[in-house]
Amino acid sequence: MADADRKNDYDEEEGEEQAPVKKKGSALKWIIIIVIGVLVFGGGGAGVYYFVFYSKSASADKKTVEQAKPQVAIFWPMEPYIVNLLDNDNERYLKVVLQLELSDQPSVEELNLIKPKVRDSILDLLSSKTYKEMMDPIGKQRLRDEVALRVNAYLTKGKILKVYFTEFVIQ
Repeated sequence: MADADRKNDYDEEEGEEQAPVKKKGSALKWIIIIVIGVLVFGGGGAGVYYFVFYSKSASADKKTVEQAKPQVAIFWPMEPYIVNLLDNDNERYLKVVLQLELSDQPSVEELNLIKPKVRDSILDLLSSKTYKEMMDPIGKQRLRDEVALRVNAYLTKGKILKVYFTEFVIQ
């Protein structure tokens, strides 16, 4: 009987030990479930915050970037000019092709209407230049400025922003 009591005592000790193990396992299960739940809700909250608040600020940033983009330049190409330069020593020829950068689109239509006046004015200007003036970089810049001034005098809508030489040959 003493052996039986020992078995019972041993079984009771095992039962007592097993019960806390089950409690520890079940507590560990609950901790894992709670941690997973917190992660899921935290991630969901972060996602909602990102889409609600950050997407609005990102779209506002995109709008400011779109507004900051520069406008596309508007060019008006001209036909080539071939003129005699004013030189007493030799006969020199100047061949130049110009492109005008315009401030807005209505200027293109206006220039197409007054093209003969513009060509005549530029032709007079080019034929009044000398070889020395045209070979100097400062002389070329002065020519650009004079062309812009002459053409702007004819324009009522918009203006010439810059004059470009796409070909410039002196012979």
